[in-house]
Amino acid sequence: MREKAIQLAKERNLDLIQVTEKVTPPVCKIMDYGKYLYQLSKKEKSLKQKGGEIKGVRLSFRISQHDMEIKAQKAKEFLEKGNKIRIEMVLKGRERSLLDFAKIKINQFLDILNKLTPLKIERDLKKEFRGLTMIISKL
Repeated sequence: MREKAIQLAKERNLDLIQVTEKVTPPVCKIMDYGKYLYQLSKKEKSLKQKGGEIKGVRLSFRISQHDMEIKAQKAKEFLEKGNKIRIEMVLKGRERSLLDFAKIKINQFLDILNKLTPLKIERDLKKEFRGLTMIISKL
């Protein structure tokens, strides 16, 4: 069977390419090897574009309204490029006891950002050791 496939590929001036080795018998294709490599690289690039990076936006406990608007504008640019955003609010000392106020600040930031571009929450607001984090992406 294998010799017949190799002979058929040589007659057509093409290559015999093993697609997967996980099954028995292995799956092969008769095609140009250069074209096969091009298709693989194209497929990998498209997978990379879908995911994007995770960019960080760090908010402070005492951030002003104007600074929030500036950071929201920068976050919008990240979202337009297809990246996800990790919003972090680092809480120090006694700030850790005022979680409700910190959540209000993050919600204000999300409201400002939502006016600029529609959002989708990837991971809800989560309390971590250093403060609060959440991950958002473009809808």
